[in-house]
Amino acid sequence: MSFNSQIQAVAYCRTPYKQKFGIPRQPGLVSAARGFVELAPPFNQIDAVRGLEQYSHLWLLFCFHENLAAGWKTTVRPPRLGGNEKLGVFATRSTFRPNGIGQSVVKLHAVHTHNGKVSLEISGMDLLDGTPIIDIKPYIPFSDSIENAQGGIAQDAPGLANVYFNEQAQVQLTKYQQNPAYPRLAELIEGVLAQDPRPAYKKAKADPKLYQVALYDLDILWVITEQGIEVTELRPSTIGKDCQSDQSTAQS
Repeated sequence: MSFNSQIQAVAYCRTPYKQKFGIPRQPGLVSAARGFVELAPPFNQIDAVRGLEQYSHLWLLFCFHENLAAGWKTTVRPPRLGGNEKLGVFATRSTFRPNGIGQSVVKLHAVHTHNGKVSLEISGMDLLDGTPIIDIKPYIPFSDSIENAQGGIAQDAPGLANVYFNEQAQVQLTKYQQNPAYPRLAELIEGVLAQDPRPAYKKAKADPKLYQVALYDLDILWVITEQGIEVTELRPSTIGKDCQSDQSTAQS
């Protein structure tokens, strides 16, 4: 028996995440992340989402388009296991999958129409800016939420690091927060960095490196200290505009 089918994007996701590093490893971990699902032709019709506003959450099926050229792997090293142990690809949410398909549940805030374009305002996503969406489905609480389900290596939510801003970063944060282009900026930065996006092997030893995460069009610079994660600077991003929408998500 064989099966072959062509899939096209029904929409593209616009998010604050401009690079794979720093994206939460699961949806719902950073509620301050707000974005939009913009429907693409020929699906860009209000009739296609008629009635969707009655649901509070959505399932988004998407493509790990940035990883497709790398192919898939039989086994992967989940960050939950410190990157030292292997599990089968189908026992994880690795991005290196045979068909490159991922899924995320997001909160739906509103359905918008503007100049003939339809978009869905969402939050809590773990998707890179520009991720192609291949299907949208309503989240159904009575069937999609399973009581006493077993989560394997990911039964519990990850621990959170303490995040704080030094004096320079706090002044810069205050300035940027006055711009409506950066909604809930402090909460977004704290939520992303509290997940400690570093590779697992970095977390067991001293780490003096200066790290950078791109959110919106800003670079957030930070270091590891005895007190947690110190944000040292906020500045205009150095990431090229042309490549910002050419990356995919980083679930694991």
